[in-house]
Amino acid sequence: MDAVPGARGGRLMEQMSLLDASFLYMENDTTPMHIGGVAVFEGPPATHDELVERFLAKIPLVPRYRQRVRFLPFDLGRPAWVDDPYFSIEYHVRRTAVPAPGGRAELDNLVGRVMSQHLDRARPLWEMWIVEGLEDGQWAVVSKVHHCMVDGVSATDLMSVLFDLEQHPAPLPVQPEWKPRPEPSLLEVVGGTVTGILSPVDRVWRLVTALRTPRQAAGSGLEAARAIAGLAPKLVPTPKSSLSGSYGPHRRWTSAHTSLADIKTIRAGCGGTINDVVLTAITRGFRDLLIARGEQVDGRSIRTMVPVSVRAESERGTFNNKVSAVFADLPVGFADPLARLAEIRKSMDGIKKSKGAVAGARLTELSGFAPPMLLAAGQRLATTVPQSSFHTVTTNVPGPQRPLFFVGRKLLESAPTIPLAASLRIAIGIFSYDGGVHFGLTGDYDTVPDLAVLARGIEAGVTELLEIATAPGGRG
Repeated sequence: MDAVPGARGGRLMEQMSLLDASFLYMENDTTPMHIGGVAVFEGPPATHDELVERFLAKIPLVPRYRQRVRFLPFDLGRPAWVDDPYFSIEYHVRRTAVPAPGGRAELDNLVGRVMSQHLDRARPLWEMWIVEGLEDGQWAVVSKVHHCMVDGVSATDLMSVLFDLEQHPAPLPVQPEWKPRPEPSLLEVVGGTVTGILSPVDRVWRLVTALRTPRQAAGSGLEAARAIAGLAPKLVPTPKSSLSGSYGPHRRWTSAHTSLADIKTIRAGCGGTINDVVLTAITRGFRDLLIARGEQVDGRSIRTMVPVSVRAESERGTFNNKVSAVFADLPVGFADPLARLAEIRKSMDGIKKSKGAVAGARLTELSGFAPPMLLAAGQRLATTVPQSSFHTVTTNVPGPQRPLFFVGRKLLESAPTIPLAASLRIAIGIFSYDGGVHFGLTGDYDTVPDLAVLARGIEAGVTELLEIATAPGGRG
């Protein structure tokens, strides 16, 4: 993020990183690019005054939530963040209810509708929907925030800002009245545009400077070359499947749930990592889905892109995107759950040895050499070209393993919402919290009417592995 000082002190235009801007460029009529989550709380629901008071007390800790996007003329530079002079918390915090009986089906339908709607680019790119009427006196918060603002790992940091570690925390200090900084003038916008154009030149200069230490540069270059070579086989076209193709503007959403204790028991009894076990359960879900659709699964695998954060530990607490990706093959052709787990362990071990995440990071860096206007055109084109290198996306974000509270109510569970892009019709987000592992499944409304089959298959995948891991003299 580049801060561009104004012609008159106090004015500031913060340019987006190229990666953050790409999430804006990818968006079109059928591809809203917001992420979010569905958080369920114990009752009773918070009152409107409680919510407004809490948001106004917390929002100074995340200034980006009072800023809107300013696009530069002709996409000559990266978009920038400017303070919204018309910011109103009442617009962003909304209240609704589900019909009786207030079960998960009613909540899922509401989430699908909310996530189908684009965020208003003339305002700060976030919304919070307070949902009443859930069974057992519970209520929910459905959050939406544009991917250009935050990725999964920094979203976890943001949650630690919005939520409390105690049910009745000490009152927050009274915040002074917020006054937006004046929006940049045309001259300042032009200055920011020039900065955006010259930014790639600066990157090239820094690369040339780095070459003054040939041994270090050679080592880094060799590592990147090896990583990208290891990634190349994963970019070849995958077999055609009903999991990918064109999709419409509407979304379905549902969730699956298991416990972290069960996942750890499986890891101890059957081997692998927590991530291996989770991917194996997801593989069972996709196997069930494809069989239910009448598709052949023998000898077949599907490929998932797994976004990973490349943010350094020292950068935690920043609310921008630093993500890369690896690609994992899910062996849906294996009927034996232990064989699926063994195959995934082998695949993930190969990714680690080839430093696949490094490859993704290097490719992300290379995109920084393109002028912003070319990046914008490329990302827009990418949304119209069929994606043939993978079938789905799976993102796994660890959350806090202790209870959290919001306006005095305990957070019971939280599952992510992930956007669809390119030709992917299904996306899975995973969030672990307070001993639970929660899967949020997003699907295209028209082509994935059977999204619940995938959800129940994931839960069944955990159950079957747990039975093996805990069986006396079992195969685990």
